[in-house]
Amino acid sequence: MTGKERAEWRKQANTLSAIFQIGKDNITQPLIEAVDAALKKRELIKLSVLETSELSAKEAAGMLAEATGADIIQCIGKKFVLYRPKPEEEA
Repeated sequence: MTGKERAEWRKQANTLSAIFQIGKDNITQPLIEAVDAALKKRELIKLSVLETSELSAKEAAGMLAEATGADIIQCIGKKFVLYRPKPEEEA
């Protein structure tokens, strides 16, 4: 992904609300499956990390990106944005 593409996705992410919160349970298999399903449907999602989590936003973003095959678009404070293009047959 080029810097220009990443900047465009960041721009689109500004208006998004976080659809998942990572709390004291940190990253669980059901959360990974839910994030994967959301990425299939939306491509671009925002998540937040609660104070009760042991993970930082960067750590959580890295773990979820690796588990779902997504790209980390940005990570600011306790929020981060993931992107994964839709499969060609669904696009």
